[in-house]
Amino acid sequence: MTERIQTTMGVPKAFNHLLGMSQAVEQAGIEAGVDQLLLELIKIRASQLNGCAYCLDMHTRDSIKHGENTRRLFVLDAWRETDLFTEEERVALELTEVMTRLADTREVSDELYQRAMKVFNEAQYQAVIWLTVVINSFNRVNVPGRPNLPEEAA
Repeated sequence: MTERIQTTMGVPKAFNHLLGMSQAVEQAGIEAGVDQLLLELIKIRASQLNGCAYCLDMHTRDSIKHGENTRRLFVLDAWRETDLFTEEERVALELTEVMTRLADTREVSDELYQRAMKVFNEAQYQAVIWLTVVINSFNRVNVPGRPNLPEEAA
Protein backbone atom coordinates (compact mmCIF):
# COMPACT_ATOMS: atom_id res chain seq x y z
CA MET A 1 0.00 0.00 0.00
CA THR A 2 1.03 3.57 -0.58
CA GLU A 3 2.56 5.28 2.44
CA ARG A 4 0.23 8.14 3.40
CA ILE A 5 0.33 11.27 5.50
CA GLN A 6 -1.15 10.51 8.90
CA THR A 7 -3.95 13.02 9.20
CA THR A 8 -5.02 12.33 12.78
CA MET A 9 -2.39 14.62 14.29
CA GLY A 10 -2.06 16.96 11.32
CA VAL A 11 -3.88 19.62 13.30
CA PRO A 12 -3.14 18.52 16.88
CA LYS A 13 -5.32 21.12 18.56
CA ALA A 14 -8.35 20.05 16.50
CA PHE A 15 -7.66 16.36 17.12
CA ASN A 16 -7.34 16.94 20.85
CA HIS A 17 -10.67 18.79 20.82
CA LEU A 18 -12.20 15.84 18.96
CA LEU A 19 -10.83 13.48 21.62
CA GLY A 20 -12.28 15.72 24.32
CA MET A 21 -15.62 15.85 22.56
CA SER A 22 -15.60 12.06 22.28
CA GLN A 23 -14.96 11.68 26.00
CA ALA A 24 -17.68 14.22 26.87
CA VAL A 25 -20.24 12.53 24.61
CA GLU A 26 -19.43 9.06 25.92
CA GLN A 27 -19.66 10.28 29.53
CA ALA A 28 -23.00 11.94 28.77
CA GLY A 29 -24.24 8.65 27.32
CA ILE A 30 -23.17 6.69 30.37
CA GLU A 31 -24.71 9.27 32.71
CA ALA A 32 -27.94 9.06 30.70
CA GLY A 33 -27.99 5.29 31.18
CA VAL A 34 -26.81 4.13 27.75
CA ASP A 35 -25.01 0.83 28.16
CA GLN A 36 -21.27 0.87 27.37
CA LEU A 37 -21.71 -2.09 25.03
CA LEU A 38 -24.29 -0.16 23.03
CA LEU A 39 -21.91 2.80 22.77
CA GLU A 40 -19.28 0.45 21.34
CA LEU A 41 -21.77 -1.10 18.89
CA ILE A 42 -22.51 2.36 17.53
CA LYS A 43 -18.80 3.05 17.01
CA ILE A 44 -18.25 -0.31 15.35
CA ARG A 45 -21.27 -0.07 13.05
CA ALA A 46 -20.39 3.42 11.81
CA SER A 47 -16.79 2.32 11.29
CA GLN A 48 -17.99 -0.70 9.29
CA LEU A 49 -20.00 1.57 7.01
CA ASN A 50 -17.08 3.98 6.60
CA GLY A 51 -14.47 1.26 6.10
CA CYS A 52 -12.22 2.49 8.91
CA ALA A 53 -10.00 -0.46 9.81
CA TYR A 54 -8.24 1.42 12.60
CA CYS A 55 -11.49 2.30 14.39
CA LEU A 56 -12.95 -1.16 13.78
CA ASP A 57 -9.89 -2.74 15.35
CA MET A 58 -9.92 -0.38 18.33
CA HIS A 59 -13.63 -0.49 19.12
CA THR A 60 -14.04 -4.20 18.54
CA ARG A 61 -11.24 -4.81 21.02
CA ASP A 62 -12.78 -2.31 23.46
CA SER A 63 -16.15 -3.98 23.09
CA ILE A 64 -14.71 -7.40 23.91
CA LYS A 65 -12.90 -5.93 26.94
CA HIS A 66 -16.28 -4.62 28.15
CA GLY A 67 -17.76 -8.11 27.82
CA GLU A 68 -19.40 -8.08 24.40
CA ASN A 69 -20.30 -11.47 22.97
CA THR A 70 -18.09 -12.08 19.93
CA ARG A 71 -20.93 -13.78 18.11
CA ARG A 72 -22.82 -10.48 18.06
CA LEU A 73 -19.74 -8.75 16.66
CA PHE A 74 -19.42 -11.38 13.93
CA VAL A 75 -22.96 -10.68 12.70
CA LEU A 76 -23.17 -6.95 13.42
CA ASP A 77 -23.09 -6.09 9.73
CA ALA A 78 -26.27 -8.18 9.33
CA TRP A 79 -27.94 -7.23 12.61
CA ARG A 80 -31.39 -7.01 11.02
CA GLU A 81 -31.30 -10.73 10.21
CA THR A 82 -30.75 -11.90 13.79
CA ASP A 83 -32.52 -11.83 17.11
CA LEU A 84 -29.24 -11.18 18.96
CA PHE A 85 -29.89 -7.45 19.47
CA THR A 86 -32.39 -5.74 21.75
CA GLU A 87 -34.96 -3.27 20.46
CA GLU A 88 -32.90 -0.42 21.94
CA GLU A 89 -29.79 -1.68 20.14
CA ARG A 90 -31.71 -2.13 16.88
CA VAL A 91 -32.99 1.45 16.99
CA ALA A 92 -29.51 2.78 17.84
CA LEU A 93 -27.94 0.79 15.01
CA GLU A 94 -30.53 2.07 12.55
CA LEU A 95 -30.00 5.65 13.74
CA THR A 96 -26.26 5.13 13.33
CA GLU A 97 -26.73 3.91 9.78
CA VAL A 98 -29.09 6.74 8.84
CA MET A 99 -26.78 9.38 10.34
CA THR A 100 -23.67 7.84 8.77
CA ARG A 101 -25.36 7.77 5.35
CA LEU A 102 -27.00 11.17 5.74
CA ALA A 103 -26.01 12.22 2.22
CA ASP A 104 -28.23 9.38 0.97
CA THR A 105 -30.92 9.25 3.65
CA ARG A 106 -31.31 13.04 3.97
CA GLU A 107 -33.08 12.73 7.32
CA VAL A 108 -34.07 10.68 10.32
CA SER A 109 -37.59 9.66 9.36
CA ASP A 110 -40.52 10.41 11.65
CA GLU A 111 -41.09 6.66 11.95
CA LEU A 112 -37.53 6.01 13.15
CA TYR A 113 -37.65 9.02 15.46
CA GLN A 114 -40.88 7.76 17.03
CA ARG A 115 -39.37 4.31 17.60
CA ALA A 116 -36.32 5.98 19.16
CA MET A 117 -38.55 7.93 21.55
CA LYS A 118 -40.10 4.65 22.71
CA VAL A 119 -36.75 3.18 23.78
CA PHE A 120 -34.66 6.25 24.67
CA ASN A 121 -35.20 9.26 26.83
CA GLU A 122 -34.10 12.64 25.50
CA ALA A 123 -30.59 12.47 27.00
CA GLN A 124 -30.03 8.95 25.65
CA TYR A 125 -31.22 9.96 22.18
CA GLN A 126 -28.90 12.98 22.25
CA ALA A 127 -25.98 10.73 23.25
CA VAL A 128 -26.64 8.27 20.42
CA ILE A 129 -26.80 11.08 17.85
CA TRP A 130 -23.70 12.84 19.19
CA LEU A 131 -21.71 9.62 19.44
CA THR A 132 -22.55 8.87 15.81
CA VAL A 133 -21.31 12.33 14.83
CA VAL A 134 -18.07 11.84 16.77
CA ILE A 135 -17.23 8.37 15.42
CA ASN A 136 -17.98 9.52 11.88
CA SER A 137 -15.55 12.40 12.45
CA PHE A 138 -12.84 10.01 13.64
CA ASN A 139 -13.49 7.74 10.64
CA ARG A 140 -13.19 10.67 8.27
CA VAL A 141 -9.86 11.70 9.77
CA ASN A 142 -8.46 8.14 9.84
CA VAL A 143 -9.55 6.71 6.49
CA PRO A 144 -7.50 9.09 4.27
CA GLY A 145 -4.30 8.28 6.20
CA ARG A 146 -4.82 4.52 6.48
CA PRO A 147 -3.04 4.32 9.83
CA ASN A 148 -1.32 1.06 10.68
CA LEU A 149 -3.07 -1.10 13.21
CA PRO A 150 -1.31 -1.39 16.55
CA GLU A 151 0.68 -4.54 17.17
CA GLU A 152 -1.33 -7.30 18.78
CA ALA A 153 -0.58 -7.95 22.41
CA ALA A 154 1.28 -11.20 22.89
